[in-house]
Amino acid sequence: MVVAEKIFNEEMNMPVVHETLRWYLASRRQGTHAAKTRAEVSGGGVKPWRQKGTGRARAGSIRSPLWRKGGVIFPPKPRDYAYSLPEKVRKLAYRVVLSELYRSGRVKIFEKFSLSQPKTKEGAKFLKEAAVEGKVLVVMGESMPDFERGIRNLKEVRVILEKELNIHDLLNCDWLMLDRSAVAKLEKRLG
Repeated sequence: MVVAEKIFNEEMNMPVVHETLRWYLASRRQGTHAAKTRAEVSGGGVKPWRQKGTGRARAGSIRSPLWRKGGVIFPPKPRDYAYSLPEKVRKLAYRVVLSELYRSGRVKIFEKFSLSQPKTKEGAKFLKEAAVEGKVLVVMGESMPDFERGIRNLKEVRVILEKELNIHDLLNCDWLMLDRSAVAKLEKRLG
């Protein structure tokens, strides 16, 4: 079986893979965390007691960060954690991970995925015949609803299209299964 030299023949480059994974995970962060400053907490518009003569510490608001029910000093605010990473670096990282999986013998390439019936039992049989176990990532060139229906309910099996492939899924799988059209598309995209 002839494999795509372009995507399965890259030397190991850990810094590039690490940076690409960091970029991907940062891009996925929601960044919806928020807390209120002393200006945003309701109340505290009046000075609680006069400045001098009470023997107490001076206070200007009951919503001071030092007080109970007060605001937060430098609180988290909604923000976007995403940053840009050159496309060349991202493509290189994909090629490196694909090459490592291929070198370790954890890549299976099929002409086309198919099941006799769209049943989970058939999907389990298909994986057993393919001799794969653990976390399996199935990458398809184009959508095949019958095959997906038969295999997507299996434990630790993730079925995606080639365009949805990401560095996190690649690093997290024990086995990678591809069909010919997915390999061709990957070669075109990453070459």
